[in-house]
Amino acid sequence: MSQSAQWINGTNAEATSERPIRRLSTLEFLLRYPVFLLAFGPPVFRQRSTFAGVDTSQSHFDFWSIIQVGWLFAIALRAVYRLGSAERFILPLPVRSVLKYSAFLGLVFTVSIAYSPGRAISAEFSILYFLTLICVVEFLVDARQHPPDWLQVIFVLRRIMLVLLGLVLLCLFISPAMVMNLVEDVGVRLGGGPVAPLGAAGPMIAIISAFSFIYALERRSRSVICFLIGVAVTLVTQARGAEITLFLCLAILGLRWAKTGKRVAYFVVAGSTVVVMLACLAAAIIGPDRIWDKFNRGQETADILTLSGRTEVWADVIDSSLSHPQGMGYIAGVRKFRGGRYKMNLHANLNGVGGSDNSYFDVLSGGGWLALGCYLMFIAKTVVLGLRSAAKPLVRPSPREVASRHALRCALLLLLFCLVTAMEGADYVVPLRHVFYIQNIVIAVILGISTNLRLASRPRYALFHG
Repeated sequence: MSQSAQWINGTNAEATSERPIRRLSTLEFLLRYPVFLLAFGPPVFRQRSTFAGVDTSQSHFDFWSIIQVGWLFAIALRAVYRLGSAERFILPLPVRSVLKYSAFLGLVFTVSIAYSPGRAISAEFSILYFLTLICVVEFLVDARQHPPDWLQVIFVLRRIMLVLLGLVLLCLFISPAMVMNLVEDVGVRLGGGPVAPLGAAGPMIAIISAFSFIYALERRSRSVICFLIGVAVTLVTQARGAEITLFLCLAILGLRWAKTGKRVAYFVVAGSTVVVMLACLAAAIIGPDRIWDKFNRGQETADILTLSGRTEVWADVIDSSLSHPQGMGYIAGVRKFRGGRYKMNLHANLNGVGGSDNSYFDVLSGGGWLALGCYLMFIAKTVVLGLRSAAKPLVRPSPREVASRHALRCALLLLLFCLVTAMEGADYVVPLRHVFYIQNIVIAVILGISTNLRLASRPRYALFHG
């Protein structure tokens, strides 16, 4: 039988989906899919005060900046080489649509160089944006030709975050000021500094581990240990946004799990009831005022309502965007606009990099309303594609396809975490930041799994449309 006939009859697709995939070692995996190396950042062992008081809308270089840029360039050049030697085919239309929105957003940022107050900064970060997009596309092409073990993809991402956590703990003994800071009325915060974003790493470790525990994707003991580590890391960062978003993701995961059967539903309801009763008992013993004061880190109600001064910045960004609908220049614009106006209201670790402390407002300030609309469409299309792929029925699903769906649903939870916490942090849209690459990797995983599931459900599509 010819290869075309095999595709038409679906036999080739079935053989591909049933053939077991050998799990690679972590080193082999990272060399095979180097886009995951970007999740390391790489870690920057730089003091927080390095750029304190410096106009970050203009170019400034140090040893670590060169390493960061060189790290991305090396991975991107390898991606370009592999794209040039890859077999030619067409990715599914929904995936291409997502990539087109991402590319168009990059073009809008590039155009903003013309009116940016720091043209060098805007040009540099625009180049870094496109280099990251190239790495994502190369991963999708490779995953389309040689699908990885998608569960291993999720576990490798967790392993990377655990390694970053280990680096933070090491720095805690060598140079504590590098990974922690003292905030007035809050106390010590172990945020990870430029070494690692513990405010994102901790919750993601917990989400992956909880998902793995519920669906028995690995040894339960490992899932429990990693989950406890993730929760502990989230608590020591003292980031309310990360804590609330983690709770939201776990609640969604619990509700999703409850739908799998009545027995599970009873267990979830009983567990939720016990948690509520314990919370009420703790409030009665400790006192609601003391609990509330602990949760809000001792802040005044006015500070809480303004989200530690963030709403003032957002209001100013909106006013500026109404008079400058085209934006103020990618990254450099909002940094110049912010200047030193809000240093007394925002956390100390934001003073050196500027920004609106909100990824969506950073996109708005950088490329204007067109950029914000394009970014929201990019995110919406990714989420819709992922949800449809996770819910789409498959004909005789193989164990590999079942595992791929588990990985896809876990990746969607991770993306939800990124999208919600992006409302209180600008790093999700700023290249050379860990969470920028982590979010792009999660999106790449969603697109990659959706592509494979789409082809598995439509073998004819694999032949005629790539």
